Amino acid sequence: MPSPYRALFDVPGTKAFSAAGLLGRMPLSMMGIGVVTMISQLTGRYGLAGALSATIALSAAVLGPQVSRLVDRHGQSRVLRPATLVALVAAAGLLLAAHFRGPDWVLFACAAGIGAVPSLGAMIRARWAALYRGTPKLHTAYSFESVMDEICFVFGPIVSIGLCTVWFPEAGPLLAAVFLAAGVCWLTALRATEPVPHPRQRHGGGGTALRSPGLQVLVATFVATGAIFGSVDVVTVAFADERGHKGAASVVLALYAAGSCAAGAVFGLLRLAGAAERRWLLGVAAMAVSMIPLLLVGNLPLLAVALFVAGLSIAPTMITTMSLIEEHVPRAQLTEGMTWVSTGLAVGVALGSSLAGSVIDAAGARAGYGVPVLSGAVAVVVGFLGYRRLRRPAAGRGGTVEQHSEREDERREQHLA
Repeated sequence: MPSPYRALFDVPGTKAFSAAGLLGRMPLSMMGIGVVTMISQLTGRYGLAGALSATIALSAAVLGPQVSRLVDRHGQSRVLRPATLVALVAAAGLLLAAHFRGPDWVLFACAAGIGAVPSLGAMIRARWAALYRGTPKLHTAYSFESVMDEICFVFGPIVSIGLCTVWFPEAGPLLAAVFLAAGVCWLTALRATEPVPHPRQRHGGGGTALRSPGLQVLVATFVATGAIFGSVDVVTVAFADERGHKGAASVVLALYAAGSCAAGAVFGLLRLAGAAERRWLLGVAAMAVSMIPLLLVGNLPLLAVALFVAGLSIAPTMITTMSLIEEHVPRAQLTEGMTWVSTGLAVGVALGSSLAGSVIDAAGARAGYGVPVLSGAVAVVVGFLGYRRLRRPAAGRGGTVEQHSEREDERREQHLA
């Protein structure tokens, strides 16, 4: 590991919470694609599969920020376990209903319950921010976590699709639920690195982080970006299925994530000059342009190459997004702010996967790649329209919690000691 990354783990407890976060985030890449594979295996209905995946994403979009807001106020250890229990019970219901061919409304109700799953990525990034806020290490930490996200997306689809197709259809989502339970239990046991909560009565208690104009732009743009991700997942599974190699979809999607992982690892070693919002807009544009070649591919090897190249723009854009959230969201609402971006992605994934499933059922998998191309174009338009808001960081960012700064500084000094 290059020295800037090794230096992150000089503080005791950082290795443990990062490992717990990696384990708990595996369902991020396993559950949605696992449900798509499971339902398509059991029923052959890609429209239903995409709609269920969309329901999970939309539910997470609604419930995720509320869970994170409670975390900001009451702490990770008090909130994450109850929220995870709700998600696990719902996941168990979905698997049982799918196995015993339950009615569609039961499937959708259980899928909605899975949306209570906490945003583990936001929880881990909040821990890094509490340790390294205001230092160059925070950029490296965000880069490292983006690499961890992509590692999940390299191995998660392979494991999930592989288990569903080789073992039994419910195996992928089942293992995702096990990873979630283990990761959350481990993370919440690590109290020493948990960020200090900011109870509502101590910071004026009003409103949501989404009031920030800059955050609104980021969330709106990532709705369109999420539609890219959601549609690419569903269409790639169908594309591979049409060519008689459904299991190969996991490898192709893993290469998509591998491109992002490689770019994120390099990006974390750089110290880039210039405005972060300009880099962000260039990244969004690069993601959009990289979707165009997908319309031209006719076989799986070419698709794999095209997706690897497309993945190169993802992690740098996400890393820059996290830096922009730091500039536009009050410190007491940082976890919520990060989760709102994930919410935007989740809404986009829902829209993209549902629309892609319908296009596949009507016109075939190759036509489905028009969905990510259109989504990329929308992302660029929204990004350009909101660019001016991103150039104006929030006044007094973090100033609403100055009464907590001494406690945070004291905790940081204890860790460094």
